[in-house]
Amino acid sequence: MTHRADERAFLDERGSSRVALCPNGQNPATLLEKPVIERIIDSYFYKDQCFGVNEADVVDRVVAHVSFVGGTYGSAGSKPTPFLCLLFKLLQLAPGDDVLAEYLGYGGERFKYLRALACFYVRLTRRSEDVYRVLEPFLEDRRKLRRKGMAGTALTYVDDFVDDLLTKDRVCGTSLWQLTKRELLEDLDKLEPRVSPLGDIEDLLEEMEAEENDEAVNGGGEGEGSDDGEVVEETGSRRRSRSRESERSRRRSYSRDRDDHMDVDDRDDDHRSRRRSRTSSRSRSRSRSGSSDRRGGSR
Repeated sequence: MTHRADERAFLDERGSSRVALCPNGQNPATLLEKPVIERIIDSYFYKDQCFGVNEADVVDRVVAHVSFVGGTYGSAGSKPTPFLCLLFKLLQLAPGDDVLAEYLGYGGERFKYLRALACFYVRLTRRSEDVYRVLEPFLEDRRKLRRKGMAGTALTYVDDFVDDLLTKDRVCGTSLWQLTKRELLEDLDKLEPRVSPLGDIEDLLEEMEAEENDEAVNGGGEGEGSDDGEVVEETGSRRRSRSRESERSRRRSYSRDRDDHMDVDDRDDDHRSRRRSRTSSRSRSRSRSGSSDRRGGSR
């Protein structure tokens, strides 16, 4: 009696007797769209590389064959990516939390596409609070990823991919079930408030304002001393006095330039008047000499 592997037995939708439910209570056979699953089962990569593999073999397949994330590509999206084929295989294997911790931790540090695959699997199969708790630390992963789809290949990052898993309804050609909002989970005490790696924004703003005030005080020199010897801070008055002094200096420079231009113009006018007086005196002397010559000739 020969054994035939029938992958379509995994797609039993009549109940959960033959397929164990995911931790979020959903049937793993229905997490991917049925046309996509049919294309995965009929693809050459799935038949050649995903038959008879276990959780450890998945790591080898990711390292050897996965060089981009994505759903389907090619003409009319007929070809599933190796990334999506291995995701479907993980849905069949249903690895435990300890295996996923190795995928995300040690294996994820060495192989970024293994971490992306494990994050995608966690998003599909775990509860909302577990999804936030597991995926949010990887929002600090800045490594580059390639994403392939119907429009071609584009560049992305691990943190962008994880953010898409947390915020979008469809990733890599797969419809995602809706997560419970984080604010609601915090109100129910199922999650702690998320702390940004940059710290509290209000504290950062207060520190920036304090630094600006210190720079303004130190840059303006020593303040006026009080009776107790303390320095009185008058940043506002100093700024106003500086602005007034700058305006006065501008006015002075403008008036000086104007006076210089006026002096030049006056000099030119004086020079021109002197020339005119000289020419007029010369013309008068010439006219006088000519009249005297005429009088002498008449005599």
